[in-house]
Amino acid sequence: MPRLFFLLLFALLVAARLCHVEILWAEETLPLAAAQQMRAGKVLYRDIWFDKPPFAPVLYAALGGEAGWRLRLAGALYALLCCAIAWGFARDLWGRREGLWAAGLLGFFLIFDFPSSVIPLAADLLMLAPHVAAVWLAYQRRPLWAGALAGVAFAISPKGLLVLAVCAWWAPSWTLLAGFVGVTGVASAWMWSAGALAGYWDEVWRWGRVYAGTTFVDAPAKNGLLRTLNWAGFHAAIVIAAVIAWKDERRRWTVWLVISLAGVVAGLRFFPRYYFQILPVVVLLAARGFAQMRGKVGQAFSLPRPLAGVVFHGFSGSGWRGYLLAAMLLIPLARFAPTYFLAARDAGWRDTAMDRDSRAAAAMVRAAAKPGDTLFVWGYRPEIYVYAHLPAATRFLDSQPLTGVPADRHLTQSTPVETEESRARRAELAASRPTFVVDGLGEYNRRLALTEFGDLRAWMAGYREFGRSAGSVIYRRE
Repeated sequence: MPRLFFLLLFALLVAARLCHVEILWAEETLPLAAAQQMRAGKVLYRDIWFDKPPFAPVLYAALGGEAGWRLRLAGALYALLCCAIAWGFARDLWGRREGLWAAGLLGFFLIFDFPSSVIPLAADLLMLAPHVAAVWLAYQRRPLWAGALAGVAFAISPKGLLVLAVCAWWAPSWTLLAGFVGVTGVASAWMWSAGALAGYWDEVWRWGRVYAGTTFVDAPAKNGLLRTLNWAGFHAAIVIAAVIAWKDERRRWTVWLVISLAGVVAGLRFFPRYYFQILPVVVLLAARGFAQMRGKVGQAFSLPRPLAGVVFHGFSGSGWRGYLLAAMLLIPLARFAPTYFLAARDAGWRDTAMDRDSRAAAAMVRAAAKPGDTLFVWGYRPEIYVYAHLPAATRFLDSQPLTGVPADRHLTQSTPVETEESRARRAELAASRPTFVVDGLGEYNRRLALTEFGDLRAWMAGYREFGRSAGSVIYRRE
């Protein structure tokens, strides 16, 4: 029965992600562009500015560094891996029924949630598998391997430190720290041997501290409360089921939830993808809650009897609570099922307007490019490198370190979070000679247009406008 269950789940995951085969989402564009440069021989942090830990671009490089069906198939396999880990953990905690519920609920919300969060293999999603696996191993009293997987999570996101803290609560041991240090030590040694360790510190930690230390959100506490309540309401089915189970599992799970909430709060931005930090805690508890309740959930979904037996195994009987929770699962289903149709058609969907513009700009560059030509893109539009298939002329794949204005606000705001460092980096940019320059920001925010920076005007005097798309201006060196 689990084989059929996981086969059906994988089919749904693949179908959902293949709808996005012609789309790149913002969170995957920078690691994908970095991966292309790495495959061309450049070294991360030394030759490529990258402000996150190295796991994502290394993974993308291993997958070929290209957009398309292979990337989406890898995303489906990764989501299936997350579900399988949740299944194993819940089965060990409680039993087989809970395992199936955990896998099914996690798979459901890895499909029917914000596409920009669940489709890209980006840092917050990539940390989900090592997060759950590390805590599972800590529960099994295997602290060395739990620490190693917390180290893997740390190579994906600085929030991996929170995974280590959770594991320390479940299985306090010095060998936990040894496993963590072992993995992070190997990663640090690799960066040191490539001459990239100083760049890693500057780009990930120094810039990351500046980025996390400022927020563009007015009244961040109020915003965080509202977004968290919205998330809880949208995920009401699993939140309610988790509360039912939490009554009997309080102490251990409360600490895990509180530590994970710190990852959501960090930076005071509360983006939807940040809630992946608490999703596994809620899903596992919800699996227990669903298995404890009695209700005709399979009948509520009008599923054929054999399929209902697979999906809702162990959930039989009568009761209004099952119907109510089944109805609540229709909220995300109704909200996001139509987006897969929109993604497959890719015809005027507002959410993908910038991606369509990037493809149009890249097509113009690619049509005019000759062997040996290079590219620089201003703004946060790394997908233009991916679509144009041209080498980057500088180590900067986006303009955040050049303007000092983070990408989470630079479409509408222009106040920098740093000035001297960004000015020095613009001087480095002015020493480069890319064949093509694409300003992908100025049409959205005139104050941050490339031509508005006085210390770059002499450099831009050597370029002439070559073409335009709806949101990009393309220049070619004379």
